[in-house]
Amino acid sequence: MTTYGITSITGRFGQFALNELLKNIPADHIVGFARDIQKGQKIVPDGVTVRLGDFTQPEALAQSFQGIDRLLFISSIPGQQVSRGQQHQNVVQAARQAQVEHIVYTSFPHADTATTPLAADHFATEQAITAAGISHSFLRNNWYLENELAFIKAGGAQEPLLDATDHAHVGWALEQEYAIGAAKVLQMEQPKTIYEFSGPANTFADLAQAMPYQPQVQPVTLTQMRQILTDKGLSSAAIEAKMMVQTLIHDRQLAQTANDLTEVLGHPLTPLTEAVQQILKK
Repeated sequence: MTTYGITSITGRFGQFALNELLKNIPADHIVGFARDIQKGQKIVPDGVTVRLGDFTQPEALAQSFQGIDRLLFISSIPGQQVSRGQQHQNVVQAARQAQVEHIVYTSFPHADTATTPLAADHFATEQAITAAGISHSFLRNNWYLENELAFIKAGGAQEPLLDATDHAHVGWALEQEYAIGAAKVLQMEQPKTIYEFSGPANTFADLAQAMPYQPQVQPVTLTQMRQILTDKGLSSAAIEAKMMVQTLIHDRQLAQTANDLTEVLGHPLTPLTEAVQQILKK
């Protein structure tokens, strides 16, 4: 029987994917990978094996991946001591050495044509997987609605919400929906090579209307937003994080949407209003 692997098993995406996989696959045919094995063992159900999954240790990864037929490779977070690009190269090298048959990789929307620097590591990873000769499915995930938690919570303050995106669209969907989609693709006998996963196209004004208090949205330019955030005394790191997302959306990097996710799930996505309510309850 096929053995399935999921990297970053202690993260939210990994947990969502694991829970979905367990609906159809026996626990003893699933392996989770974590940097902290003990932490992983505490949170996975009985029967699921946990192995070392440190992306900075390619030789150990190659050993951990032994016996894995189909691997869900969840992309790592940028800005760590070892670059994300190098970490991903290590994973691909280890998967090739372990003769993993198929990789499902969580990538970036239209990674092959996107102009944002955020897409560079993802496209390089896609190229590395292809060059390694490993059968693959690239899940080009749009944007998690949870990424806008600060914006959504600010809507309850009854103050206008700043929006420097120039009415650009985003394909928001819940992280759980992306993860369930990933688990379903992992189980397919003949999956597609590329999936453009997203929710329907919505703007920040649409998002505000989906909030309980329906706050006003104040359109500003990117320059104005940076100045406003500076005047509020936010740290440089906080300002850059907010500006990165606003610029990403302003530049239409998340504007193209598709039906791939709903087709894989087999049902419509959670409506935006309901999705916002779910996030606020967490």
